Amino acid sequence: MAKSDTNDLREKEGQFIDSVKSSLDDAEKLLREAADSGGDKAAELRERAMESLRRTRVALYETQDALMAKGRQAARVTDDYVHDNPWQAIGVAAITGLLVGMLISRR
Repeated sequence: MAKSDTNDLREKEGQFIDSVKSSLDDAEKLLREAADSGGDKAAELRERAMESLRRTRVALYETQDALMAKGRQAARVTDDYVHDNPWQAIGVAAITGLLVGMLISRR
């Protein structure tokens, strides 16, 4: 994968994560406004919804951290392998390109 493709993928991941975080912030704000206009039942519902949003936010952050760590690890392993075995990496890339070319030309 080219560096520009990797950068585009990272940018899209960042945009996705920012979008989810923004959605959670908006939902939290709306729940606060709705709870301010209701009675005891609305306050209870608001608290339950807020706790659910907090759990969602924590799960999102944990997932983000895990994915980032795995991505960095995979990149490191791939980089090490290619540096340790450059001719094998070139051979695998050439065979893969040949197979993809054959599959495309059959259509």
